[in-house]
Amino acid sequence: MKKELCGSSVLVIGYIMKKSREEDFAKRGAFPIYPSKGSLIFVPLSFEIPLSLQLQEVDMVLHKITDEIVKIDPNCSIDFPKGISFSAGMSEIIRFVEEHPDFCIMDPFKNIYPLLDRLQIQKILVRLQELGTEGKPKLRAPYSCKVDSFHNGELDKHLVEANLSFPLIVKPQVACGVADAHNMALVFQIEEFSNLSVPLPAVLQEYVDHGSKIFKFYVIGDKVFYAVRDSMPNARFLKPSSGGEALTFNSLKTLPVATNEQRPQTGAEDGKLLDADLVEEAAKFLKGLLGLTVFGFDVVVQEGTGDHVIVDLNYLPSFKEVPDSEAVPAFWDAVRQAYESTRGNANAQG
Repeated sequence: MKKELCGSSVLVIGYIMKKSREEDFAKRGAFPIYPSKGSLIFVPLSFEIPLSLQLQEVDMVLHKITDEIVKIDPNCSIDFPKGISFSAGMSEIIRFVEEHPDFCIMDPFKNIYPLLDRLQIQKILVRLQELGTEGKPKLRAPYSCKVDSFHNGELDKHLVEANLSFPLIVKPQVACGVADAHNMALVFQIEEFSNLSVPLPAVLQEYVDHGSKIFKFYVIGDKVFYAVRDSMPNARFLKPSSGGEALTFNSLKTLPVATNEQRPQTGAEDGKLLDADLVEEAAKFLKGLLGLTVFGFDVVVQEGTGDHVIVDLNYLPSFKEVPDSEAVPAFWDAVRQAYESTRGNANAQG
């Protein structure tokens, strides 16, 4: 069908993701059903009809595999995809791709699995030190360590070894795909671990005072965009409101964003805090390391030191903050480049 309706230069992209995400992309005009300027057509894949027939009619599959996770065994996190249960439809796509290694997908499943595990993300970010940043702000990962229990008698010793001091953010090791992956806590003293409800295993991460501003970076193909968002206040504002207990929150729903009174009144413009060129270098470095076409990461600038700390990495974010006029053409270019790169590699190996 696709060969009859489309010219040879038109690519048909089948996509699979949750409905709300599909609607967000479609509203922005990112999923044209007629050939776009980039000669792309996007068609939804349905689990209600045989997938093998649908996959034969598309040139490439765009997916958000984490939308199709049913269950994760946290004890298998270092061996993903072992321990991950996917929907029946996603499992069928995974099998199809395994049986047809030349089939194009954006992006390879194996490149995404590390981003499901906050410990693996940390190991990736630690490699930022390989970037030469002489004469520029320090670019780094947050200090962190893994814990399997909050009742370990040597917890304070582990914190010292990891260069960690209070307050700390406690995050589940599983980064996405399960309901409680975004349930976190801010802990101000060791006693507050006793009744903590954050899922284990967990990652303890330094809380970086960052003037209530977070820089959301989006890598879309060979383009890098960023937006500034309000964020959590500095720790001294949060401690009084905690009432002597850990401050629990969901980072997607109930993140405690700073009020006007809690924001620094320095008058410095957000853009002047950030060395955008430095972070763009980091974006290119991470792109090569991850082998991903579209991903996002968050940067905070530490007050006092000016350290640029990358605190999160995620696959195929919505990039809503980037204007459609810039984001959508970049997205189409990225999709075509991913296809041509995969095809080129397949032909070279053939």
